[in-house]
Amino acid sequence: MDDKTKGLIATLATTVLCGLPGLLMLCMGGIFAVAGMIPGAEIDVFGSSDPGSAIAMGLGMLCVSIIFIAIPVVVGLKTLRRKEEI
Repeated sequence: MDDKTKGLIATLATTVLCGLPGLLMLCMGGIFAVAGMIPGAEIDVFGSSDPGSAIAMGLGMLCVSIIFIAIPVVVGLKTLRRKEEI
């Protein structure tokens, strides 16, 4: 296999294994953060009914999801870019 094929396979693999779970985590983190701000909402985050824990968990998931989404982008840019000839 040539380098272009290996780069494409690496990009697709990281997209499936990191990018898609990152998008799901992005959606869930946003939902948790917004649900923590709704007054009177029934919140259960690992046995805690504190809205602050839901907001903290949602913001944490948002931060981690951004990293997960960035991994396929970096892999794609590193493996699929053209090499400069000297």
